[in-house]
Amino acid sequence: MKKLNIAIVGLGNIGSYLYKYLIKNKKILAEKNNCVPNIIYVSAKNKKRKRGIRISKKKWLNHYLEATTNKNVDLVIELVGGAEGVAKKLVFNALKNKKHVVTANKALIAKYGDQLAKIAESNKVNLEFEAAVCGGVPIIRSLKESLIANKIKKIYGIFNGTSNYILSSMDKENKSFLDVLTDAKKLGYAEANPKADLNGDDVSAKLKILSSLCFNSFLNKNIHVEGIKDIDKIDIINANTLGYKIKLLGFAELINKKIYQRVHPTMIKKTSYVASIDGVLNAVIINGEPVGQSIIQGEGAGPSATTSALVSDISSILRGNIKFPFSISGKKRKKLSYENISERFFSAYLRFDVTDKSGVLSNITSIFSNNNVSIKRLIQNPNKNKGTSSIVIITHISKDKSISKILKTINKKSYIKKKVKLIRIDEN
Repeated sequence: MKKLNIAIVGLGNIGSYLYKYLIKNKKILAEKNNCVPNIIYVSAKNKKRKRGIRISKKKWLNHYLEATTNKNVDLVIELVGGAEGVAKKLVFNALKNKKHVVTANKALIAKYGDQLAKIAESNKVNLEFEAAVCGGVPIIRSLKESLIANKIKKIYGIFNGTSNYILSSMDKENKSFLDVLTDAKKLGYAEANPKADLNGDDVSAKLKILSSLCFNSFLNKNIHVEGIKDIDKIDIINANTLGYKIKLLGFAELINKKIYQRVHPTMIKKTSYVASIDGVLNAVIINGEPVGQSIIQGEGAGPSATTSALVSDISSILRGNIKFPFSISGKKRKKLSYENISERFFSAYLRFDVTDKSGVLSNITSIFSNNNVSIKRLIQNPNKNKGTSSIVIITHISKDKSISKILKTINKKSYIKKKVKLIRIDEN
């Protein structure tokens, strides 16, 4: 039986798990794919780290870039992470030297995917990145293969398990943002530095990749990104009172031949499917023709879920399938118009923490009127002991630019105690 010689670069939690899995399941994978996955080399920053696996000294490369030049290597698996440095050099060099590449690196693909795809295509090798988006949720392969007959109009969902765990735990356990974040770190759901998860950058990178696949376009950086760090217990309570849940969602939509990419905390109806997705789970919803709506959910991160996606990519290469990284040839991908969301229309939740004195409410409502934004619902919660009041306004559907203008004006007012809170509402 044929063999595919593999070099794994990066032996952290995921790399070590994958190594063990491939060794243990070598026979069954060979039978299923008619080709043997054969690990011949590994490389890692720290050779002495305890990994719970035995690796022959002969398998260790002296330098990670040897994986890209060694004539015996057919496939390089990059599990280093990050868009620059080691990962960038490794993947670019591997593809230039006609090696197949499998990676779980969303940051690298989101930034350099177009350039890497061009090299892979010209050298007739595979660049596979199923594990880069939503871990064990097979969304990349679904878009490339299972849903190939469909014209995608919208893709959205929960693409980050850490933020979803934090928001759902704040809701269910009535804990503060910082308390839940501390729990998430202890449980291994959040990194020591969870900035990319909390500020929306992780979802942004994934959404750029999904947009490109859905709309057959090149990667585009025009994306609106907000994180969850400003969401507090009061917002969670208010959302429940109003019949909503708060989730960090990513959206990519094709509207009148223009694409809108956005990542932000969103209020969604408690009765909606996405509202029921809690903990570290991810869920992706695709609207297409002729299939209608498709939903895929599952574990979004962790060694086991990521290995599931990595092995799917490895198996595709074992079968000898040479495919375009972004489903179609780079010559056929389009430079579509990616627009700013300022011209889009949304209903919004706005929270004003103000000094409790006469004239404040009428001043706020007059500013809304001056900007042609109508108020659907208004709730006022005074705190007489502190001399403050919390005013919650739900708007009718209004232009995002107009709502932003209102916030800019009101945030300058002397009666404002905290920066005005904005959470967009999705009624689907």
